[in-house]
Amino acid sequence: MRPTTRSLGTTLANPLPLAEQSRTKATLATATPFNTGLIKWLTFLMFMMFAMTTDSVGVIIPRVIREFRLSMTEAGAFHYATMAAIGLAGVLLGFLADRIGRKPTIVLGLSLFALNSYLFAFGNSFAFFLTLLVISGAAIGIFKTAALALIGDISRSTVEHTSTMNAVEGFFGLGAILGPAIVTSLLGRGVSWKWLYIIAGTICVLLIVAAVLVQYPARKQAAASSVGVGHTLKMLRDPYALAFSLGAFLYVAVECAIYVWMPSYLEGYQGSVAWIAAYAISIFFVLRAGGRFLGAWLLSRYSWTVVLALFGSAIFLCFAFSLFLGVGAAAVLLPLSGVFMSVIYPTLNSKGISCFPRSEHGAVAGVILFFTAAGAALGPLAMGAVGDLAGGAKAGFVLATVFAALLALGLVLNFLFDPAQRRLDRVEQSEY
Repeated sequence: MRPTTRSLGTTLANPLPLAEQSRTKATLATATPFNTGLIKWLTFLMFMMFAMTTDSVGVIIPRVIREFRLSMTEAGAFHYATMAAIGLAGVLLGFLADRIGRKPTIVLGLSLFALNSYLFAFGNSFAFFLTLLVISGAAIGIFKTAALALIGDISRSTVEHTSTMNAVEGFFGLGAILGPAIVTSLLGRGVSWKWLYIIAGTICVLLIVAAVLVQYPARKQAAASSVGVGHTLKMLRDPYALAFSLGAFLYVAVECAIYVWMPSYLEGYQGSVAWIAAYAISIFFVLRAGGRFLGAWLLSRYSWTVVLALFGSAIFLCFAFSLFLGVGAAAVLLPLSGVFMSVIYPTLNSKGISCFPRSEHGAVAGVILFFTAAGAALGPLAMGAVGDLAGGAKAGFVLATVFAALLALGLVLNFLFDPAQRRLDRVEQSEY
């Protein structure tokens, strides 16, 4: 197990003078008092709320295919449109959290999301719903980047940042469980899936009220000249931002294979574990959510590079054996992969953000979010297209297994060489 303490050489590599480091830490210590607990809970509930909608598409898509007579690729636009909008908003508007502040950006994004959610009640065409999903994705991109930057503001170390991020994603996992359950209940009662968005919009209104009332940490806003779309795009040339973003891209492409196409892959299975197949996506979400809360504990005790290398390899094995052993094995192994997926994205996200000063957290969060959404859009899109060409969802899972292999390889190399540790130590000294 690698030691996680800083070396003397790494400490001396910090470019900031000691006096400036002391002033930075003193400024953070004397910031306007705020309720960290309330801010954390608000952030937890924000992630849970939007996950109710984004992670319900696997349940909604089969109904949309029948309702509008669409192909798998066409119906998958219910997922691709949202993810594409999230990504574009992250990279084009992520800087707002650094320029105008975390709180105004969060309130702006939540307000747009709530208003847009209520509009679902007034439409009945595929094009109308697709337009609303684009707006919804843009709203998520706005408030999510600000929320991710806010986590850095309230964290006292890079280790705490990673632990908090895993807890946040744990609540995202709870929303991913709750959303499909609500849709299933609505459809079982003969009620349209559209009402999921009305419910999410109502929760969002409550979150807006809370966001307005809660006192946020006082932080000096970045100068207008140092933030903007141009500055965000420059981060694409930073090797740390790019490496963590590519890791997020591969991970999300693998994860989305489960909750977008697994229901279609397992549909019609009548074997000995049919009861597991019937609840496969719920089992996956439960294991992923539980694993993220476990991950917050696990990563505070063990090296993150070791944990991610082991879990990434386990994900690949789950996908590979699902293909070799057939649909019956897939009904068990694909949901089981949720345990191993649990810690990877929040850890990659937090470590990538932690490689930069807090004043740039909004921008780098937007870059990583862009690649996240790109993986969530392009991965399932490619799987759907391959499935259409081959006449079934299994061919798409061959492609997903390739993504899983690349992810595992990258995480193993990260463990062997640990290229980010020096950068993380430097930021730890100057920012926390």
